[in-house]
This record gives sequence, C-alpha cells and structure tokens, in this order.
Amino acid sequence: MLNLDFLIGKVRETIENHKLEEGVYARWLWQNEKGTRKMGPNEYGCADAANIRYMIGDMPDTEEERRACIKGLQSFQLPDSGLFFEGTHHELHCTAHCTAALELFDVKPALPMPGLDKFRTKEGLFDLLENLLWVDSPWNNAHQGAGIFAAMILTRSADLDWQNAYFDWLDEHCDPEYGMSLKGSIQTGVRPACEHLNGWFHYLFNYHFAHRAYPHAEKLIDTCLDLYAKGDEGLSPDFGKQANFREIDWVFALNRAAWQTGYRFAETREALRDFANKYIPYLETFDFDKNESWNDLHTLFGCVCCLAELQLALPGEIISSYPLRQVLDHRPFI
Repeated sequence: MLNLDFLIGKVRETIENHKLEEGVYARWLWQNEKGTRKMGPNEYGCADAANIRYMIGDMPDTEEERRACIKGLQSFQLPDSGLFFEGTHHELHCTAHCTAALELFDVKPALPMPGLDKFRTKEGLFDLLENLLWVDSPWNNAHQGAGIFAAMILTRSADLDWQNAYFDWLDEHCDPEYGMSLKGSIQTGVRPACEHLNGWFHYLFNYHFAHRAYPHAEKLIDTCLDLYAKGDEGLSPDFGKQANFREIDWVFALNRAAWQTGYRFAETREALRDFANKYIPYLETFDFDKNESWNDLHTLFGCVCCLAELQLALPGEIISSYPLRQVLDHRPFI
C-alpha cells in the first residue's frame, strides 16, 4: 500500500511558497538561464494553484479568499480578444486553462470572447482541426484542438450541434490502427508515437467530460500497453522521471479507455500498479526546494493529476488522509 500524505504535504508547501498575495500566485520561483520566464503574477501560476488546491482539498474556505482567487484569474483576460495569453503556450491553451480554473469557482471569464468567434461555426471549427500539425507537432497542436472545445463548452457557447460536429470529426479521423491521433500521422515516423499519445490525451478529457465513447478505444489500450512495455523507447526516457505531463497522459488514457470498454482490464491494472510502485517512491526522493519540474506550478499540476488518477485506478492500494479529487472529473483541460 502506497501513502501519498508525504507528497501531498510537499505539494501544499510548494503552493504556499508560490503565493504572492491573496489569490495571486507565481508559476516559478526563479528565472531560467535565458531569462524568458514571466515572473511574478502568472496566468498558469494562478490557474494551477486553484487546480491543485481543488485536488488536495484546500479550496478557499472564506468568501474573501474565494473572491481574491477569482479576481486574480479574471485580471489576466485580454480586453480586445477576451482570451488569455501567458507566452509559453498557444492562446487557446491558456484561455481554456484559465477558464477551466474559473469553473472550479462556478464563474466564467468576466469579458466576452470575440477571439473565439471564428471557431463558433462548424466551418471555422473544421478549418482549425484540419490545419493542425498532426504529423509534425501532434502534442503541441493538440493544445489548440482540445482547447477550443474546453473554452467553448465552459463558457456555455457550444450547442449540441457544434459538439456533435467536433466529436464526429475526431471519430472519423482517429487512426484505427493506434486508437489515437490523425489517420496515417503516426505511421510517418516524423514524431514518436508517445508524442501522439501526449497530444491525443487532450482530446480524451474532452470526450470524458462530454460523456462520449472513445473512438477505437481497444486499440488505444493496446497502444498504451505496448508503449509501456517498450520502456524508454516507448514512452521516452523522461517518462516517470519528473513532475510533468507525460505521466498523466498515459495513465489517464489507459485507465479511462479500460473503464469504458473493460478490454484487457486486468492487464491495465498490472501496468498501472507497476508504474505507481516506481513513480511514487521516485517522487519522494526529489529535492523539493530545488527541483525544476516540482517548482513549476504548471508541471506540478500535471504530476498531481497523475497521482489522483493512479489513486482512482487502484482502489485501496494508494491512500491519503484526504482522497485526491481528479480535477478532470469536474471540468476538462489541463
């Protein structure tokens, strides 16, 4: 049995030392060598602090603090487009991420979002999806393809026809050989299969939020298990060696596809169990004050999502004094 209390305590300490004032958080505590980090109040710092606090059960318990958190997030909205942009991710990613964090407080962005207007028609939506770099940059470009759905649905702007068009397009174009990404894109070998999984994960949490069935889910399970069996050659040498997103991408995809289908269910539990027994003890060895990935609140958020998903996947095997809540069961996007 694995106990998460030590790690959750370190997460709580990290959130606190990134706090700048009530409701306002930094993403990073130190600048990088290139001097490119947005220090001080940061869109991802504020959004990820809210997300992590939700998962560990530390949401604001006073109305004053709650209002400060909402004000901090809403303050980043750009007045002309109504979108959010921090610089490290596409504006659709940042917009979806901040909007998703506001959803935890049951509020929306304060201003209209004319920056989304070109995607409100099916034609505009298809133009976006069809022109993503599915071959050359499937991971990065998924931020746009998934972000548009999250931003639209969370602002209550996506009617059922628009949603059906979105999922019908993804269903039709999903590769039946791998159960993920655009047909034929993985076979080119331009980017490794794991990066297509990292990208496809973003669409999966949209399917999950909308209560839709994953396309070719059994093939997705086969792919996830095959990639894990290949070790570094399958899921990359970085997998399981940092606080980041690669881990939740694989864990969520495998766990939720198995939930939907029951296919190879015992094998998926064994793979998830094997990973949990390696990853959680490894995280406990971090120098929590100096580790780069741990002290980036955005990548730390990905790590906490992974821990929450592992706890869900392995009932009774991973415990904590307060059970982690998977934020992706509340709203889409990370």
